[in-house]
Amino acid sequence: MKTIILNGSPRKNWNTAQALQSAQKGAESAGAETEYIDLYDLTYTGCRSCMACKRKGAERCHCFWKDDLSPIIDRIFAADALFVGSPIYLGDVTSQVHALIERLHFCALSYDDYSNYFTGKVDVGIILTMNAPRQIFDNWYHAKAEELTQSFSALNGRVELLPCCDTLQVKDYSKFNMAGFNEEHKKEMREKQFPLDLEKAFQMGTRLGRA
Repeated sequence: MKTIILNGSPRKNWNTAQALQSAQKGAESAGAETEYIDLYDLTYTGCRSCMACKRKGAERCHCFWKDDLSPIIDRIFAADALFVGSPIYLGDVTSQVHALIERLHFCALSYDDYSNYFTGKVDVGIILTMNAPRQIFDNWYHAKAEELTQSFSALNGRVELLPCCDTLQVKDYSKFNMAGFNEEHKKEMREKQFPLDLEKAFQMGTRLGRA
């Protein structure tokens, strides 16, 4: 089992990364071979509309644009499982994850009949981290998150979603203009809720990474 793990956060050691690393440990405990990638280390954009993937006779499910993301896309289509993590910015995933979705989806989309060229199966785990409480996620963000799961359903596998809510944004709130947040509450959630989220991420990794 080959599992690709993509961190769509600019922060390599904070909430999203820690949840993904927990999922990675779960996948490895189930026998998966894993590869962890920080998307912010790569140089790439969204789809460039070069149309090379739509040329007659062109290789299917392959992005021809020469940048850091194209070989990652090849490895995703060849994988058994994929984990994508992102913080929520302004109610949505980061621009790096949006660009990934554009590139991944477009090169597998037929412009003859809008069917899916991809005939394999990649199970997908999506981890979203946010400082918003669970009620805000359920009321405001859940519909957008469901659209995200639909985007990855083109990989023909199971798609699981794990929202991690009310996360700690910084270690010391006194250094920032962040009076809109209750530091005591945030630290309490970090101590009580976030370990539960990490365990859920581990179990997700175990399920989707199982050989």
